[in-house]
Amino acid sequence: MPALAIPSAFPGFFEFPVERHSSSTNPSSCHLPLILPICRSSSRLIQPRLPPRFPTRVRFSAGENGQSSPREFEGSAIEEAREAIMEILREHGASEEDTLCIASNSPQYLDMIVESVRELDEHSLWSSWFPDMEKGGEDIVSLSFRSKVRCMAKSKRDGALLPFLESLGLRHSSAMLIARYLASEKLPDLIDKVKFVKEMLFSSSDNMLVLKKNARRMMMHLSIFTDDDIQVTLAFFEKMEARHGGLSILEQGDTYFPHLVESFPKLLLLSVENHLKPLADFLVLIGVPKASIRTVVLLYPPIIFFDIENDIKPRLDLLKKAGFEKDIGKILIKYPWVLSSCVQKNYDKIVVFFTSRKVPKESVDRAIKSWPHILGCSVNKMNSIVVQFGQLGVYGRRLVPVISSSPQLLLRKPDEFLQVVSFLKHFGFDAITIGKLLCRCPEIFAASVDDTLQRKVQILIDFGISKQYLPRVIRKYPELLLLDVNTTLLPRNWRTLIPDSIDPSPVPTPWNPRMRYLMDIGLSNKEAVSMISRFSPLLGYSIEAVFKPKLEFLQTNMQKPLKELVEYPRYFSYSLDKKIKPRYWILKGRNITCSLKDMLGKNNEEFAEEFMGIGLSPLPAPAPPEGVPPNSHGATVGSSAVQLWDFHPAKWSLCQSLRVESIASTRFEKFKS
Repeated sequence: MPALAIPSAFPGFFEFPVERHSSSTNPSSCHLPLILPICRSSSRLIQPRLPPRFPTRVRFSAGENGQSSPREFEGSAIEEAREAIMEILREHGASEEDTLCIASNSPQYLDMIVESVRELDEHSLWSSWFPDMEKGGEDIVSLSFRSKVRCMAKSKRDGALLPFLESLGLRHSSAMLIARYLASEKLPDLIDKVKFVKEMLFSSSDNMLVLKKNARRMMMHLSIFTDDDIQVTLAFFEKMEARHGGLSILEQGDTYFPHLVESFPKLLLLSVENHLKPLADFLVLIGVPKASIRTVVLLYPPIIFFDIENDIKPRLDLLKKAGFEKDIGKILIKYPWVLSSCVQKNYDKIVVFFTSRKVPKESVDRAIKSWPHILGCSVNKMNSIVVQFGQLGVYGRRLVPVISSSPQLLLRKPDEFLQVVSFLKHFGFDAITIGKLLCRCPEIFAASVDDTLQRKVQILIDFGISKQYLPRVIRKYPELLLLDVNTTLLPRNWRTLIPDSIDPSPVPTPWNPRMRYLMDIGLSNKEAVSMISRFSPLLGYSIEAVFKPKLEFLQTNMQKPLKELVEYPRYFSYSLDKKIKPRYWILKGRNITCSLKDMLGKNNEEFAEEFMGIGLSPLPAPAPPEGVPPNSHGATVGSSAVQLWDFHPAKWSLCQSLRVESIASTRFEKFKS
């Protein structure tokens, strides 16, 4: 076993133990931990040993009692040592509250001091380690244990920084290294800095689960050459990923703060008044809520070192030129890496890439504003997915609705995109049809086939929609595949929603609240399924805002049976005030009865030709209101809606200009009363 040389002088604070495979006794050749057994009278080499933290044999020069148990000595030693450390902390300017907190949360430092004192006591080496005190006439051996702890702690020459750093959660080894950066700092100033930074980072009410998800997304979609700031940020994330809990550590302030200090120790060198406070105020000024500063700093820690005038403002100019001036705060919260030099350079490449494909810069900027993560994606990677769009007939200006409404598709891997294409081909859709679906509802192609699309399709089948009708349903209403399963398609309490009067056996298992409503009003399960099969948007309509008011008008005013709803479920898609009511009052005024499909399924010209043509007897026009002049056709403006019912279809344009349907609705409300 290699031997260790024993120094004859106490090592300084910034000197670290180094093993030597040598028999030299030169004190300058190496430095050792204090816990090694040392023989003062001889320079011969001895084998190192690791004593227990608190051995049963304890020798203290003061307060020793032969009748006391070792455990009592141990507890007494720790308490005396803690009191000594607290005295030193007070001497360095710490408040009473901070002193107690630091001394109570630095057990490793306390153990180190206690064991060092014990070693020197046990081997009677005080005069060798502290010769200056002995020369001064002070008998250090006769000092109390508490005084020896003070002497040992002061000899570290750390300005009480070691216990303070450990109290923050740093490992003792990390605290030793970081203390080098802070040698010129005073303890009270460091305490104030830590309190300010913690207040800035811990007072947030932001959803940390979202922050963790965003951090992982930022790393996953980064495919450009990175600068130093992004590299140190990635190293920070990777360090946390390697620890127990991974990026979930970001959700725990007391846990991630030590890692932040270990990765960015110079954070504690920044001035609170001259740097940290102005930076926080500036972030709030540009639109970052105070509660979200935490998100920006944790996702991009180098920003805390940026100078406002020289670093941040010049980089914000690019965002302003892109039209993001009013949304800078939101973009920084979503993607603070936008301030890095490598991401800003990639912006120009992305604009050139899309403008060369006839996509306007405004559309590109809109996509970046919605999903700024694409700024970290290389144009080569984007091109691979754009090529897949082209194979479906989506290229040139047809790309605009795709990247504007669903820019995250640009971050998809080609094989993930092709999985969705293959899924849709199973329903018999060809490439052109799939391309149309891509333009109409691109969000479908960003969804997971197994976790989302397959599950939605199965729910539709469970509703009673046959596989034969599924392609028609998806083609007419692809947004159905994006409805939230737990709130729109499958409420959590769906089992409790089935009325007692309904036999649950024939009822589809995923009990949609809209289906339940249709069955509650008197429709059978078969009729409800039939309506949804022929007009699937029903599954997405609001019961309170759409179903109830239109059903009430149908039954109360129009006095039509529910059978007509089954025959024409599209009735719920028309505006009650702009189309259903006006056309109904027109037909009622002419004493005409027709089906819902005939009333609502025709466009304006067809409706006028069939129900407002020549040969129908007009209603007598009421006397014009006082002060209302007649129009060019001899009718008053107030009565024009009624008289124009007899106009030839060619004059329907005039009806439109006078908003005949709206006026007719108003007049017949009066007639009805």
